Amino acid sequence: MKYITHISRIFVGVLFIISGFIKLNDPLGFSYKLQEYFGADVLNMEFMIPYALLLSVFVVVFEVVLGVFLLIGYKPKFTIYSLLAMIVFFTFLTFYSAYFDKVKDCGCFGDALKLTPWESFTKDVILLALILILVKGLRHIQPLFTKLPTTVIALLSFIVSLWFGYHVLMHLPAIDFRAYAIGKNIPKQMEIPENAAKPVLEYTWTFNIDGEKQEFVTNGSYPEVDGEYVGVETKTIDEGYVPPIQDFSIESEDEDLTTYFMEKDKLVVIAMYNITASETDGVAKLKPFTDRATKKGYTVIGLTSSGEYEKEKVKQDFDLNFDFYLCDEKVIKTIVRANPGVVLLERGTVVNKAHWNDIEDVNL
Repeated sequence: MKYITHISRIFVGVLFIISGFIKLNDPLGFSYKLQEYFGADVLNMEFMIPYALLLSVFVVVFEVVLGVFLLIGYKPKFTIYSLLAMIVFFTFLTFYSAYFDKVKDCGCFGDALKLTPWESFTKDVILLALILILVKGLRHIQPLFTKLPTTVIALLSFIVSLWFGYHVLMHLPAIDFRAYAIGKNIPKQMEIPENAAKPVLEYTWTFNIDGEKQEFVTNGSYPEVDGEYVGVETKTIDEGYVPPIQDFSIESEDEDLTTYFMEKDKLVVIAMYNITASETDGVAKLKPFTDRATKKGYTVIGLTSSGEYEKEKVKQDFDLNFDFYLCDEKVIKTIVRANPGVVLLERGTVVNKAHWNDIEDVNL
């Protein structure tokens, strides 16, 4: 039991640190995932949406800190029962998502590793079993060091985690795992190769044969059945190749301008997924920056999901010298974790991006 407990201790501690750090690198992204869970069509807890970011920071910092606590043996009883409470909660969430097919990706490892709902649930069940082993073998978990250094390491882990979370919120994630990272070409990320795996679908056909409903399963072909057709249900067995970017577009009220702007040599995109929710201090910095970009020969555009009234109002209130185009809110949130944020493109390739706090440091 002692050796099993130590193996479980190392595995759980390391996994919680890795999982927590990946989300701590992008707490805003994790807050978007929590908002998805709190939505009316999932948990129907919309009153929690305004607190999603605060809860996101608390959860990811706590996750990292508990992993460190477990490895160094700091307050083992508190640590293990906190881990147990956390994993029970996450197991419920991932089961709910998988069973009711509500959330396609739990966000357990942020954008670094995508897991299907059932994969997430399986991972949590394994962790639950390992943590139950820790509960059983609690007496075998002893501090690695004496009291003072153990307490110092525990305190430092909390302070560093909190500082890092604040830092990336005020700037941008230190590591960008998304399809819009610097160096990525957006049009290429949208392409589907000729030899890409095709989706595999299963069709369940229902026919009325001699007054009795019978089902026939095919891969798409219409079954040769002597009966009255009732209906068909389609199930995706394998999605096949899914391009990293699927929903990106730049649209005016009249046309799709995605290709036109992706062919620009020097393009500045001001990303504001929701104009009314944007940071006023950040919007105030846009005028001098975009004027400077225009003088340097850049084409400047804005991307937002807001309506015409909000677009015209922000242009007038802040004397902005560029036009806004439409893009899906979720896509803009994925492009840059700031509202407003800045993205520099060269013929569709991301060459730089910045939080509004760092807009003065953007090299044109």
